[in-house]
Formats: sequence, structure tokens, C-alpha cells
Amino acid sequence: MKDFATLFTTIDQTTKTTAKTKALANFFTQASDDDKLWTIALFSGRRPKRAVTTTQLREWAAEQGDIPLWLLEESYPVVGDLAETIALVLPPPSRQSDLPLTHWITELKSLVTADIETRKARILDAWDQLEATERFLFNKLITGGFRIGVSRKLMTRALAQATGQEEASLAHRLMGGWTPETTSFHHLIEAEDSVADESRPYPFYLAYQLDDPPDGLGDPEDWLAEWKWDGIRGQVILRGGTHHVWSRGEELMTDRFPEFGRLPDFLPNGTVLDGEIVAWDGDQPYPFNTLQARIGRKTVPKKLLKEAPVILLSYDLLEENGQDLRHQPLNHRRARMNAILQELPRDAPIRVAPALPFDTWDRLADIRVTARDHRAEGLMLKRKDSPYLSGRKKGDWWKWKLDPLTVDAVMIYAQQGHGRRANLFTDFTFAVWNGNDLVPFTKAYSGLTDEEFRQITAWVRKNTQQRFGPVRQVTPHHVFEIAFEGIHASPRHKSGIALRFPRMSRWRHDKPLQEANTLDDLKEMLETYG
Repeated sequence: MKDFATLFTTIDQTTKTTAKTKALANFFTQASDDDKLWTIALFSGRRPKRAVTTTQLREWAAEQGDIPLWLLEESYPVVGDLAETIALVLPPPSRQSDLPLTHWITELKSLVTADIETRKARILDAWDQLEATERFLFNKLITGGFRIGVSRKLMTRALAQATGQEEASLAHRLMGGWTPETTSFHHLIEAEDSVADESRPYPFYLAYQLDDPPDGLGDPEDWLAEWKWDGIRGQVILRGGTHHVWSRGEELMTDRFPEFGRLPDFLPNGTVLDGEIVAWDGDQPYPFNTLQARIGRKTVPKKLLKEAPVILLSYDLLEENGQDLRHQPLNHRRARMNAILQELPRDAPIRVAPALPFDTWDRLADIRVTARDHRAEGLMLKRKDSPYLSGRKKGDWWKWKLDPLTVDAVMIYAQQGHGRRANLFTDFTFAVWNGNDLVPFTKAYSGLTDEEFRQITAWVRKNTQQRFGPVRQVTPHHVFEIAFEGIHASPRHKSGIALRFPRMSRWRHDKPLQEANTLDDLKEMLETYG
């Protein structure tokens, strides 16, 4: 654990990518295979199952630190991280430990089936032999919130430096449903004859946002345009006589979309398609909130299957007859995809995402304006000769989204942030007018500069009306422009409305409280864009 703590400290004390990469590469060169495997797992989102609740951790830490529970609770929002708060309130350890990272993860896994007194005794014993940083990391492993400033891409680059392997090859090896319990470091990373899991997806190729007009991209003839659909990016994989569905976030979602169980009847084995999973009304996608009703369900009732049937709008072919096509140009991959999909029956749960014909950038701009009519967020622009790369690469793929919808709203509640913003109020609740009343309708926590967050924090502290735990009710005064990507009806909200991806786009110092938008304005937007 000491080596892992040293790695964390090095990463935490620098913002330089090169320094982080070097520290990780050194760790991957020197650590045991088991610790290397678990480090890869942790940095790619594969954490041990939580064995203890945060409520129990709070109570045990307050007891060990000989402080009242309320004091720990008051300290938490100031520190901004529960794992760090607990590490800070505990007394110094009575002994030292040289046990490795894998030991402590194995210890936590064994607690899942233990009774509550055993769990408490072993957690206290661990705290009593780990120093402050090790405790913090141990607590992170318990709570599951393991984010320490290392992206998957950075980790993969460091692993490539340590092993001498190609970064793209390693990125593919690390995809899929493996866990440290089902593989070894040698089999996952080093084995030359390592056979990829048949369910394993390819690393997704991601687009950059196009902020300027596309004229600077060159000849329009070199580019393919598609709608940017508002669904779930996914790969559908047909190998070994069965199918698998993966989201861009590397979540296996096969069981959530049983419609795709029919695909092996229509498509050949050894086919991998990249596209957008959308709820489909027969002619175009339903709004995203229709699909959202299915995202969190691992089993889907018949009623929901009927109300929100899904299809794949396919826009790329990554594998054909078991052959990796990613190095082929996009226009070739699209031609092969069209050939495979053109003869499918109309009731098959898959469609080709159509290319949009245009001959000038001005014509494409006119098409873009109509995106919401097609239940799309804007356009995708892809260079016709582009290979399918891994991760976000600038140059060949761009997303040209519509300008967001906006509404002016009044801030009525504020809450402190976490991490480096723990001492600032950054999370706000906003309301619009309904007659003479302010009705809350959304929350937002991004979009302001650090200086603006400092200014609003000072104001919140002077204008708090009531406290509800970490939340403060403030005097209605400040108006903010809230930008969002979509609006839909929501019976769970008091306003009856929910926004998609809300954020603060402007602090409206120029606008008085009474000129904020109304609930009727939102309902009108719902009729137009919902």
C-alpha cells in the first residue's frame, strides 16, 4: 500500500501529464503483477464491491476519533471528501504495515459476507496500521469514489511505456468485461497468444466540438455529414453465435435491450457495428427521456418494451467476418455496412444512420438548423478517408451541435462543492416565476469562472435565510442564464419539467429578479422542443 500511496502523492502534487505518466510507468515497472492488475482495474472503473455503508464509516470514525458525530458531519462539507475527512479525524496509527495494495483489496472483498461486528473490527484494525495517505486511499476503496486525476488514456499511455507495447493495442486489451478475479496481469497485458474475450468492444473513437464555422475544414466533398443523435453511443457485437451490447462508458448493456437478441438472425457472425441506441417511434427517435426510462433497468417489462422500443442507428462497421476494419477509410467501412444492412427486414431493430447530402458549407448550415425537427442535437462531420481511431483525436471527426436552449432563472438554494471547490458554493438550485411564487425546476453546478464562484460564495454566506444540512436557502436576488440541451415533462419535479444537461452560461447582473422567466415560458418550450 505504501508504493500505491507514493504513486498517488506524486500524481496528486502535479498537474503535468508527463509527470503523471512517468510516475505511473515507474509503478507499472516495479510493482508486483497483482498490484499492477488492481491498479489498472481501479483506474478503469473496476472497483471492489462496497462492504460498508458511509453511515457506518462516519459513526466508526467519530467514535475512534473521540469526537461527536455532528462535528464530523460539519467537517465533511468543508473538507469536501468523506474519505479524506475520516482519515483526518482518526488518531495516529499504533503500528506500521508493509502489506501491499492487493492485500487490502482482498480484505475488503472478504468483508462483504462478514457480520457487522466483524466488519467494524477489521476496518478499525486497518485504520490502526495505515498512515494518513494510506488510510485515505483505503477509505476511497471502501466508498467506491476512486477518482484521483488519472484518465484511462493516461494510464494506457503509461502502461505502453512500461511494457513496450503499442498504446492502441493495450487500449483494446483493456476493454470488455474482465475483472482481476477473472484474469491475470500476464494474460491481460503480456501474453502474445492472448485471445480477446468474444464480447470485447473496440475503444470508441470520439469527436471534438466544432466551435467555428466548418469553412476551415476544406473542401466539403471530403466530408460526410450525419445527424448527431440524442441517444446512447454503443457497439453491437456478434461473435461466437451470440451478441453483446456495450455503451461508450464500457458498460455491458445487453440485458437492457432485449430487442437486439434478434440480430444474430439477420447479421453474420464476426460483425461489430458502432452507432446510436435510440428509442424509436417507427420514423424517428423519441425524445431522450423516453430512452432514459430504460437505461437503469436490467430487466424490462413488456409494457416498457412496447412504449419505448429501441433500435440501433448504425453509422460505422468496425469488424466484418471477424476482420478488424478500423484501419480502412470511413467511406469503405460505410459501403460495407450498407451492403450488410440494406437487405434487412423493416422490423429488424437496426437502421443505417443516413448520410446527409450537401455540396456547400452554407447548405450544411441550413440543414443543421433543422436538427431538433429530427430529434437530433446537431451534426457529425467525419472525413471520408478517416480510419477509426481510439479516443478523442482532433482533425477527422467533429460534432457541430446546435446552440443550447436558454432560460433566465433565480438562484434560491446553494450548496458547497467537493474536492478543490470544497470551500466554495458551486451547486445551485434555480427557480422560475409561477404567478408571485418562485418554483424550483433545475440544479446546475458548472459554467462559472473560479472568480465568479468566489464572488457568489461571499454573497451566499451573507444572505443565507435557512440551513437544511449542507444546503442553504438564500435571498432571491441573482438571475442566471441556464443553458440546456433538451426539455421534457417530469412528474418527479415540482415544476413538472426537467432539463437535459443544465449549466450556468451567464450571470445576469443586468437583469432584475422580476424579469426572470416563468413556468409558462418553460411549458411553451416543452410544447416546442419536448
